[in-house]
Amino acid sequence: MKKLVLFAAVCLLASSAFAAAKQAAKTTKKEEKKPTIEFVVVESADYAAGKQNPQIAAGLSNFLGGEPQVTAMTYEQAQQDPKLANLDYSFLPLYLIKKTPELRTKLEQQITAGYVLENDDYLIFPHLTRTGVYREKEAKPGVLEVFVMSQCPFGVMAENMIVNAVKEGKLPENVQINLRYVVSYNPENGFQSLHGAAEWEENIRQLLIAKYYPKKFWKYIEIRNKNISSSRWDKAMEEAGINSKKIMKKFDTEGVELLKAEAEYGQQYGVNASPTFLWEGKEVLDFGGVSQKPGLEFFNPRPQQGGAAPAAPAGSC
Repeated sequence: MKKLVLFAAVCLLASSAFAAAKQAAKTTKKEEKKPTIEFVVVESADYAAGKQNPQIAAGLSNFLGGEPQVTAMTYEQAQQDPKLANLDYSFLPLYLIKKTPELRTKLEQQITAGYVLENDDYLIFPHLTRTGVYREKEAKPGVLEVFVMSQCPFGVMAENMIVNAVKEGKLPENVQINLRYVVSYNPENGFQSLHGAAEWEENIRQLLIAKYYPKKFWKYIEIRNKNISSSRWDKAMEEAGINSKKIMKKFDTEGVELLKAEAEYGQQYGVNASPTFLWEGKEVLDFGGVSQKPGLEFFNPRPQQGGAAPAAPAGSC
């Protein structure tokens, strides 16, 4: 998925460069009309993150040398079209391009690599965006899951926002916030985390604290995040009133199994960036998206005036 998202980002950059070149060309010669590229974007009818981003179609069209013509429809509408009825709609939005021999040739490398799929009628771009909706996942009303790498500065920033909301009484009573951990695992190589072994080891400690000391969990996070790279996690536990010996006694057994489960859970949602927000088990959001949910505005530390869109922090590990 990282490569596919990177491919989309390249398309967007190409879009900006193309727009500048187009403006300059107007002063020298009349530009030739570009072919129309027909898009179908299947959106979620229920969640904002499942709506299309117009820049995606624009960027892809410029990459392919054409102009976009977009038809947006809901999953329910797509089911009424025999040519669209049997596609994989587990993640929305789903971007499709009406296939032509010329477009297929331009995307042959991506098709061969498996980043772009195809059928008789369409070129199909599955999971093209980081944010979106898992249509078939079980709903978890009022549950926000925050996927972090425990030593990622952006993940730590998200955690500190939660800590402050808890201390200031800003956390809605009908919202439950759970930390999840971004990590990979396989039997041959064990755990792999972006910031090394110290990070996944901290993940295990936090999982055990959440299970055995849930009322002291956010206090520990507050203390630990003051110097998350410090090796003196035991001092943070002591200050939070946690028995470090009890936690470490379970580290190599129960703790390891808990982190294996986290790796599997994150894989089910394709999560590989910290932080990533999963709202109600279905909607994958970034800072900007989650801060627009009622009661969760505290995730935007720089609200704009006059009702403008939130100026949420950017970036992730």
